[in-house]
Amino acid sequence: MAEFASAYTATCQAEGGYVNDPQDPGGETYQGIARKLNSKWDGWILIDRAKQESAFPANLDRIPELQEKIKSFFEINYWNKLRGGDMTDQRIAQSIFDFAVNAGTYTSAKLAQLTVGEKPDGIIGPETLKKINATDPGTFLARFSLHKIARYISICEQRPDSKKYFFGWVKRTLEGVGS
Repeated sequence: MAEFASAYTATCQAEGGYVNDPQDPGGETYQGIARKLNSKWDGWILIDRAKQESAFPANLDRIPELQEKIKSFFEINYWNKLRGGDMTDQRIAQSIFDFAVNAGTYTSAKLAQLTVGEKPDGIIGPETLKKINATDPGTFLARFSLHKIARYISICEQRPDSKKYFFGWVKRTLEGVGS
């Protein structure tokens, strides 16, 4: 079965650190947690406190309590919700998890369902899980990547300010395919 720890490590590397881009709909973001979408997450208290130090934002990586909150947040709200630990292929679980951090669990689950020919309701239930686990990993990853890229194109068409993120999104998608 797939393991959260390696999926989490890979996603953290892809997410990077602290960003506060006014053109990003998520607004202030740290390690993929957008403040506008997760305003009640208690890690923001630690981040706001760290802003008072001259080493901000580099100091965020050196706050063990904050790092643990991030890990727990992703495991509970993303990995477990997507049933990552029930997936037999690490690469597939990791790709679905990573995309969820980037686009939300509903969107990631929906695209995973489309990839395996399941009715897309945004919830990875027993039937979807069974189909994911029965699909050749290479085939799944290639098809899932195409769905992700199509989603990114759609975002850029609807929100032209997001075009600046497009090549980074595609690069992240393609790097995840061979992992």
